[in-house]
Amino acid sequence: MNISIDLRSDIPIYLQIVEQVRQQVVNGALKPGDQLPTVRSLALDLRINFNTVSRAYRMLDESGIISTQQGRGTYILEMPPPEIAERLRVESMDAITRHYLAQISRLGFTTEDALVHIRSQFSRLKNNPDDELSTEKDK
Repeated sequence: MNISIDLRSDIPIYLQIVEQVRQQVVNGALKPGDQLPTVRSLALDLRINFNTVSRAYRMLDESGIISTQQGRGTYILEMPPPEIAERLRVESMDAITRHYLAQISRLGFTTEDALVHIRSQFSRLKNNPDDELSTEKDK
């Protein structure tokens, strides 16, 4: 499992963990039955308080993504039904969108600026699917 935390983000650390686990489940990087690191292990790796990881795991457990089995560990549950998988995908998109909009707003861009840029990026990707969505190539 690959989790990276942005300590400068407005998004609380526990939500960053939740969102990244959700995304990894949706995109197949984490598969049903995969074992997650222990709360303490992940907290040490990320250099954060173990209560923060515990809160993230509790939220993931409550949403049916993981199951913690006392003495055995924490595992990704079987693939959720399509309606739950779709809900997770939409929730992930919502979180990414909120973060993106907050960032561009801080930079002084308008909603219209964002829409033009997103359309441009999608158009470029459609015309060249091997191209990464990166503003570096636009410079």
